[in-house]
Amino acid sequence: MPAKIIDGAAIASGLRAEAARRAAALAARGVQPGLAVILVGDDPASAVYVRNKVRACQEAGIHSVLERHDAALTQEALLARIDAFNADAAIHGILVQMPLPKHLDPQRVIQAIASAKDVDGFSIASAGELMTGLPGLRPATPAGCMKLIESTGADLRGKHAVVLGRSNTVGKPMALLLLQAHATVTICHSATKDLAAHVRRADIVVAAVGRRNMVTADMLQPGAIVIDVGINRKDDGKLCGDVDFDAAKAVAGWITPVPGGVGPMTIAMLLMNTLQAAEAAAPIP
Repeated sequence: MPAKIIDGAAIASGLRAEAARRAAALAARGVQPGLAVILVGDDPASAVYVRNKVRACQEAGIHSVLERHDAALTQEALLARIDAFNADAAIHGILVQMPLPKHLDPQRVIQAIASAKDVDGFSIASAGELMTGLPGLRPATPAGCMKLIESTGADLRGKHAVVLGRSNTVGKPMALLLLQAHATVTICHSATKDLAAHVRRADIVVAAVGRRNMVTADMLQPGAIVIDVGINRKDDGKLCGDVDFDAAKAVAGWITPVPGGVGPMTIAMLLMNTLQAAEAAAPIP
């Protein structure tokens, strides 16, 4: 039986509708959630991502402030803009679009964002909250992946999950979220020996390495849940993931497509993080 397709676009649409309801509830109490987005330079892909984020905010009733800066912006000037947004009570979330021009230090920039407004969930404080299981803002893409897995109805307790990739933005937080759901987690990376053997033991596979068709059908356990975070391009220019989708869907139990799987969830979870930050700043009396 072919795999069931996990429709990330549909799930994200539901989350965006929920975000709009929560934003309206806050507005009724005189609080409009606010997100500040800072874009430095003229990277075309970053411009598209930012435009999509701003549009999603507008549709959900979240006030958005977009600041565009020339690529020559200094580190000091960028940090000053972050400090200003940190102090602005009308702004509940701050996002600096990555990647930054090479003369800017992304870690200094990330750490400058107040932890209560770190809607990307990338700061050391946010990572520490995730590591220790404390409430906090979770990185949007891994959090979205968890929503996709939850949509299958699977009980993760005791299941074996394999995460391909160890980045601070996806791989590591993904593993921690799976651990919190009581899965047994293996992280694989470029130095892992016999990758296929690890993947074949997995009930859940999350591929986040950025290599086209890295996960093939013969690597999968029949019935596995496969979450494909990768964004790559085929020779014809069309998007594809890290998983050989056409072959894998004949083996997997559930699988996300690319596009239309994880991608829409990232922006939806960014909205949810912004609402969470706004609600924390204006708790119900």
